[in-house]
Amino acid sequence: MKVWFINSNKVWGGGEKWHFDIAYALKTDGFEVTLMAFPGRELYIRSERAGIRTIPVVISNLSFLNFFLLFRLIRLFKYEKPDAVILNLSPDVKTAGIAAKIAGIRNIVYRRGIALAIRNTLLNRFIFRFVITAVIANSEETKRTINGRNNKMFPTDNISVIYNGIDLVQFDKEDFSPAFKRKEDRIYIGTAGRLETEKNHRMLLYVLKILKNKGLKCSLVIAGTGSLEDELKQLAEKEDIADVIEFTGFIEPIKAFMHCIDIFVLPSLFEGFGFVKIEAMASSKPVVAFNSSSNPEIIIDNETGFLVDDNNPYDLAGKIQLLVENEALREKMGEKGRIRVEELFTMKQALSNIKEFLFGLNKKNNNSYVAT
Repeated sequence: MKVWFINSNKVWGGGEKWHFDIAYALKTDGFEVTLMAFPGRELYIRSERAGIRTIPVVISNLSFLNFFLLFRLIRLFKYEKPDAVILNLSPDVKTAGIAAKIAGIRNIVYRRGIALAIRNTLLNRFIFRFVITAVIANSEETKRTINGRNNKMFPTDNISVIYNGIDLVQFDKEDFSPAFKRKEDRIYIGTAGRLETEKNHRMLLYVLKILKNKGLKCSLVIAGTGSLEDELKQLAEKEDIADVIEFTGFIEPIKAFMHCIDIFVLPSLFEGFGFVKIEAMASSKPVVAFNSSSNPEIIIDNETGFLVDDNNPYDLAGKIQLLVENEALREKMGEKGRIRVEELFTMKQALSNIKEFLFGLNKKNNNSYVAT
């Protein structure tokens, strides 16, 4: 079966990780896989290094008006005849999706990784009615929000929820050096992600101040980069918490970060899935997040961590304090989190689900490929 992944994002994030992981897993399982990515960027480099057939593509928001690019993609799709094309960004959908439709590709799939409603524009209504044939959502929350601005945007029966998965065998044997040096008398709270508004790091800094004012011996470690890095560092100085906070930048592998922390906190305003929560749970760390978005699908409140009142810094600080002060509770929740990952969020399960999805597309469209 011939499957193409198209992801033109310049930066590495959860969507790029999913496209790479699934493309590699399908290739290893015997599928004929091609990945189109922005040349020279992380996804492209990893794909080539992994032996995946990788084709450079540069797509912007207005590329669907670039007839030279459209013609190139149409000709490529007509020649290659992939059984399914899986798209990532909105520009990918508008450009490569339309090209695939014109080329006669039967299965044009949009993989949706963010829990926000699709904008109710004329172009989007056209694309989701006449171009996209199926949608993969990374959580039930993402599926629920897709038609939030137009309940007829896309048929819910054609939206399949496929959770992200982690290769625990690879994760467990991965070599690493500690991401930072710990002090023996402190508990380390960690968060990881892009330093952007929706990740809500500002609130976490105020939570850290609350904890410091209570005299708790804990520090916050933030992994990641982004446009708010300087602003957050200035805020740390202003709030007199710079002595108990550390910015590590981007860390690879993430296991090096998870190994060094005691508690993982994700203060995001919204998450489609939040793969980093799975990585924390795989590392046997308790996870604290808001009781919103996809978080309740992943975290079991009072069992694998805590779900706190939405955007409430005092509730967040209170739950973190419980974990800071109780080592046995941290260990118990961490152990149960690991078990939950083993049961629901492995790459083996994700691969099984995506194969079932792809075989279902072919059966529905009476394609010649038969699953074996």
